[in-house]
Amino acid sequence: MNAWLPLTHLGLPCAPAAPRTVAWRGGQPLDHADFRRRIGQWHAAFAHVPGDRVALYFDDAYEFACALYGAWHAGKTVLLPGDTQPGTLARLVPQVSACAGQLPQALMPAEAGEDAGAIPLAPLSLQATRLAVYTSGSSGEPVPIMKTLAQLDTEVQALRAVFTAGNRHGVPGMHDAGHPPARILTTVSHQHLYGLLFGVLWPLAAGRPFVTERIAYPESIVTQLRQHPACWLVSSPTLLSHLPDHLDRQTIRERLHMVFSSGGPLLPGAAMQCRDLLGQAPAEIFGSSETGGIAWRRRADHGDTWNPLPGVQWRIQDTGLLEIRSPYLGDATDWWTTADKAEPVASHGAADGVTGFVLKGRADRIAKIAEKRVSLTALETALSASTHVARARAVILPASSGHTTTTRIGMVVELSASGWQMLHAKGKRAMNAALRDRLMPMVERVALPRQWRYVVRMPLNAQGKTTDAQLQLLFRPGLPPAQWLSRTALQAQVQLDVRGDLLVFDGHFPGAALVPGVAQLHWAEAFARQCFTMPVNFRQANTLKFQLPIVPGARVTLDLDWQAEQQALRFVLHSAAGRHAAGTLLFGDAA
Repeated sequence: MNAWLPLTHLGLPCAPAAPRTVAWRGGQPLDHADFRRRIGQWHAAFAHVPGDRVALYFDDAYEFACALYGAWHAGKTVLLPGDTQPGTLARLVPQVSACAGQLPQALMPAEAGEDAGAIPLAPLSLQATRLAVYTSGSSGEPVPIMKTLAQLDTEVQALRAVFTAGNRHGVPGMHDAGHPPARILTTVSHQHLYGLLFGVLWPLAAGRPFVTERIAYPESIVTQLRQHPACWLVSSPTLLSHLPDHLDRQTIRERLHMVFSSGGPLLPGAAMQCRDLLGQAPAEIFGSSETGGIAWRRRADHGDTWNPLPGVQWRIQDTGLLEIRSPYLGDATDWWTTADKAEPVASHGAADGVTGFVLKGRADRIAKIAEKRVSLTALETALSASTHVARARAVILPASSGHTTTTRIGMVVELSASGWQMLHAKGKRAMNAALRDRLMPMVERVALPRQWRYVVRMPLNAQGKTTDAQLQLLFRPGLPPAQWLSRTALQAQVQLDVRGDLLVFDGHFPGAALVPGVAQLHWAEAFARQCFTMPVNFRQANTLKFQLPIVPGARVTLDLDWQAEQQALRFVLHSAAGRHAAGTLLFGDAA
């Protein structure tokens, strides 16, 4: 087990009992001596830069860490942009004296022999050493959040206290004694606070080497696990909610010792799938760039309850908003009001009477999409500047209870006269693309609106207001998600997932939902028209039989048989439970 190194001393010589590996790049270890030399090279480069603010953006976590410490030892305040979008760079570059990494006119480290590392480095100051991470404000403009090394160090110490074996919080953790230290794998960016703390600073202090490349695919996790007997995974709901079943479970269960998730809550279904596949439920971290970590939970142990991290005090306002007082904030004495609604609840198994809380949504218009903070107001403002748009409203389309769907943004657009002309002339796909292009400079592709609705007027309630509930109703599906099993000119078979949020369940029936017969006829006709050339007019239905009810969550198969001469569509709806419905629909004019 490696000795703990304070964050202030990571760039200084140390005398470990054994060589201390800092990182792994392409299967090759990079030790602490390499780390110090590279810090010296970056220090020499930054020392010649006038001004006190520099910006870093690196894909490689090791090079990032070296440049970060080199800049800090040169007395620089480091700005960490969350992306390299054109709008981000236009705002960032004028604020700094130099950039490094994958940024314009990037500074390079001094070469060996150019006095790199010749000057002995002193311990960093906890208060004077600073960096800024960025988060989206209510207007959508990225807001810098300044952090001192003291704040970062305090939070890293708290993570050490919670997530180590034998601690009072009951987290299994991992005993490094007698074993090689766990290797850290990450699927998240160190340009954001969560990835910075869990993927770089905490591993550096604890002597747990990290893999320099960020993991993009679940299969790469298994590849890394096969190279090391013990690993920790720092990840997010985006990846953990989409783990394929074909992964090597034995290797994962034997070698993956800890899993962390942050950037949004894991749905219960996703948490259960993780436990089944990985052999453990992830430790979820709740917090923000402004507050740092606030609380944590493991669904298998705590359900929906969040438990405060060490040093974090919390209370709930009369308005229902969560307030915290934390050593990870700039002022540890003042109460910080979050935009999160919460309710207190007794923590599971809290023998000491400690209580936690459950979250009840947000009070602002900031959405977390694939771990990206997106301002709905900013999206609306950008679209409303288009001559094709009279008014735009963004709405959160919540994830379903299953683990295969994620929260997304829907956009309802009240078009102008020119907008309607374009829609009629070029179609919805072209309109969607044109409006998405307006948003591309300000938001990453993964966080763009996924669904669009065009309306003559925004829906209004009795008070003349447009509510989110009204907007969300525009996105409710009328047809179930479909997977075609076979399609020919006259026959087809399609599998339907009967989700509980389908419009057909509204009012059918409270306490005992089922798909009404008329909806089943509509499904047969709608899917048939996707396959066959059929007359426009529906004439009548014959020999209808409804034998078994179709309920939410069912998976049914629809068999379609088009008899062109008779202009008749025969259909059968069936599942493993048996036949649900069958009949014949006639089309065209009566003979």
